[in-house]
Amino acid sequence: MSCFRCFSGCRTKRGKGEKRREGSTAPASPAAASFPSTVSTGAPSNLTFSTASSAVVTSHSEDSSAVMRPEATKSSGSASVSSARSIPELYEERGASSLREFGFRELRAATSDFSRLLKVGEGGFGSVYKGVVRLPGGPAGGTVVAIKKLNPNGHQGHKQWLAEVHFLGVVEHPNLVRLIGYCAAQGERGPLRLLVYEFMTNKTLDDHLFNKAYPVLPWDIRLEIALDAAEGLLYLHEGLEVQVIYRDFKASNVLLDEEFRAKLSDFGLAREGPSAGDTHVSTAVMGTLGYAAPDYVETGHLTTKSDVWSFGVVLYEILTGRRSIERNRPKNEQKLLEWVRLYPVESKQFSKIIDARLEGHYSKQGTRKIAKLANSCLAKHRRDRPTMREVVESLKQAMQHKELDGKAGALNETSPPEEMSGKPSTEDVAVASARRRMLHLAALGENANSIARRRFMFMRTAASPTPT
Repeated sequence: MSCFRCFSGCRTKRGKGEKRREGSTAPASPAAASFPSTVSTGAPSNLTFSTASSAVVTSHSEDSSAVMRPEATKSSGSASVSSARSIPELYEERGASSLREFGFRELRAATSDFSRLLKVGEGGFGSVYKGVVRLPGGPAGGTVVAIKKLNPNGHQGHKQWLAEVHFLGVVEHPNLVRLIGYCAAQGERGPLRLLVYEFMTNKTLDDHLFNKAYPVLPWDIRLEIALDAAEGLLYLHEGLEVQVIYRDFKASNVLLDEEFRAKLSDFGLAREGPSAGDTHVSTAVMGTLGYAAPDYVETGHLTTKSDVWSFGVVLYEILTGRRSIERNRPKNEQKLLEWVRLYPVESKQFSKIIDARLEGHYSKQGTRKIAKLANSCLAKHRRDRPTMREVVESLKQAMQHKELDGKAGALNETSPPEEMSGKPSTEDVAVASARRRMLHLAALGENANSIARRRFMFMRTAASPTPT
């Protein structure tokens, strides 16, 4: 998936009535760093594209000739609590003492000198490795973590690194990935910047929706993941003293733990919301192609409704099992949002867009409600889109439809006819859901074991002496 970045030297703009004040670039230490609450803005057409994808945690870089210090003004937004404190100020109060500062040698040892065999993801920020570190109060054998290492050749990677430290040092929610600590050191070839996160066993929603090597993700688990992600966005929009706009919501940034609970990751593009009395923040246009709201791309005006649009795109990905853009498909099917319009929600042909891998194991009413919710999120005018609070409530209503009637007898095809007759009880539905979850986890375990065996054989072959 392509990501776009805007490189311009224009001053940052905000909505009506907003003041501006320039500051200096951020120093290495997160605790003492100045932080860009906005980035420079210019003509949205000044775009460049680069490729970035990740299996665990990714980040993207942005460039700007003008770095702004945060205003000590009130934030505004739906149900957001007014506060004179910015994210960096909240970080000084909360995050500076809660995050651990790691040494570079410790993280290099934790990843076997950043071994390729331990690499679990790669993106615009750099590479992500699986490692083991010792934490106070942690298990004697160490704690498994994800370690993201800055690409020293990236564009202003320090700014992205600093944004993640500040935002994740402040936020605290079960549906946001937890930042354990960071590393800021100076190496022979330049600055070394790393982030240490909790390790998410089941990788990303992107992997489970689009990678055919994974077993099919059951319908009920898809909805639970969507609800978790929506709760995370709602917290960012309304649950802090200052409103936060995520700006890069997509399936590859939705991480999954061992029980498939979803957590949002990658806060390198997150921005504080508009000040009191303002309608938007004007920034350089950044994000991922196929997920960014068209009004934001055209104007650079960033609001929480920009996140809502992106959420609508991912809802259709969950429904269809297709990426927002797939160049290898027929021309009329390459852009997901254009393709699904050919099969309206109320039409008899609507079921044709549902992920065929589900084999009918989904709720007819539930899928239609999800499609209607996605359409509302994708409204042309941002004022017509729902808030994330409304999205959460709509998702909960759609999840009430637990019948799997996409295909007759799909719930349990091996059951005798008399057991399938009549409406299943709540207990039957719960048992069936648990059974599907266990089968999915078992299939994942088999896939992981297969990968581990292949890796072992590769290492053993590499270690064998070459015959002379």
